Amino acid sequence: MAKRLSEKQKEEILKLFSLGKTVDELSQKFNCTELTISRNLKKNLGEEKFKELVKKNKLSKLDFDQKDHNIASKDKTNHLKNIEVEKITVKEKKSKKAIQDEYFSVTPFMEITPLDCEIDNVPQKDLSSVTIEEINLPNVVYMIVHKNIELEIKYLKDYPDWQFLSKDELSRKTIEIHLDFKNARRLCTKEQKVIKVPNPDVFRIVTPILISKGISRIVTADKLIAL
Repeated sequence: MAKRLSEKQKEEILKLFSLGKTVDELSQKFNCTELTISRNLKKNLGEEKFKELVKKNKLSKLDFDQKDHNIASKDKTNHLKNIEVEKITVKEKKSKKAIQDEYFSVTPFMEITPLDCEIDNVPQKDLSSVTIEEINLPNVVYMIVHKNIELEIKYLKDYPDWQFLSKDELSRKTIEIHLDFKNARRLCTKEQKVIKVPNPDVFRIVTPILISKGISRIVTADKLIAL
């Protein structure tokens, strides 16, 4: 039988939960099941508020654990540095060569050659394309075409959002589709028009034809689709 909580315990559980304690932690503290804790919290907070705080508390715990890990790693690094300094101080009277030989024989670190490239820490989009068989397009999409050209072909390098790709990728021929009519209309010039594609499956059907024309990618606002 589930443990019955007193009104005072229920109030304390609600307070601790609001301050960031997880259901698991409260279950251990009050020696009762997680179901009992959850049921009482839902009753006092409501289902939506309860779910919101559960998510928030889990994220806070992850952030707290990560900070603890970072502090521990920093302390460990400083400790190792202090040990190395003490070793060098004790052996100051030895010859330089002897010190170097002994230092490199006990150090847990190994020197590596610096990378001859720039490292970009800015988050980038996934470099891998999504195949047309994997993508689920809406029932209707739109294309912007030139009034005098049936199918307007561009190179991937013409799209600024994909400039981080390799030269080989940027040299691929593409066509562009839009998922929103208003957005397509806004980008349309006087020499262009917006056409409606009521059955996006047509792109799968004509894939062999597109590939024969050298077209191997379809571009959307946030995806790169491989034919």
